[in-house]
Amino acid sequence: MVQSFADAAARAVKAGFDVIEIHAAHGYLLHQFYSPLVNDRTDEYGGSFENRIRFLLEVVRAVRKVIPEGTPLFVRISSSDWADGGWNLIDSVELAKELKALGVDLIDASSGGAIHNAKIDVKPGFQVPFATALRTETGILTAAVGLITEPEQADHIVVTGEADAIFLGRAMLRNPRWALYAAEKLGVTIKWPPNLDRARTLKK
Repeated sequence: MVQSFADAAARAVKAGFDVIEIHAAHGYLLHQFYSPLVNDRTDEYGGSFENRIRFLLEVVRAVRKVIPEGTPLFVRISSSDWADGGWNLIDSVELAKELKALGVDLIDASSGGAIHNAKIDVKPGFQVPFATALRTETGILTAAVGLITEPEQADHIVVTGEADAIFLGRAMLRNPRWALYAAEKLGVTIKWPPNLDRARTLKK
């Protein structure tokens, strides 16, 4: 299984991707291993914190080994399970230290997904504090995610040092030209894609 992750990373590099991100959040396999709410194994991959993060660390080592030196490696984690007895921010800080030592360049700080009935206080920027804490406590670069929809909001998070980057998902699905929209709102001039450049003359 570890080799499958490494093989996928190698294929991504061959296909021309400049960055590799390991998805270890939202109830997917790697998250299932480190979350105490899901992992009930009794072997070397279950029980203690060190055992539960073992699989993820093995995957990170394997991926880092097969991608070219200098290729940025990101890991998306669920910073909290939002449930009693679950994975929490303290655990995430310790995990981030381990990931940084293995050559991970950035933590994509998301949350949730281990259980369906977690009580999550969903609101704009609700996960930003996770990115801030991981950045502050470990010195690793972090990306903030989750209900970051407006350019001014995203800009404020980065400018104030709450995170090093903003990763957008649904905002880009709703508006594939969000980057152009953000540049206009923030008064920044950016180069338009060649196939859209003529549309600039239609601006009011």
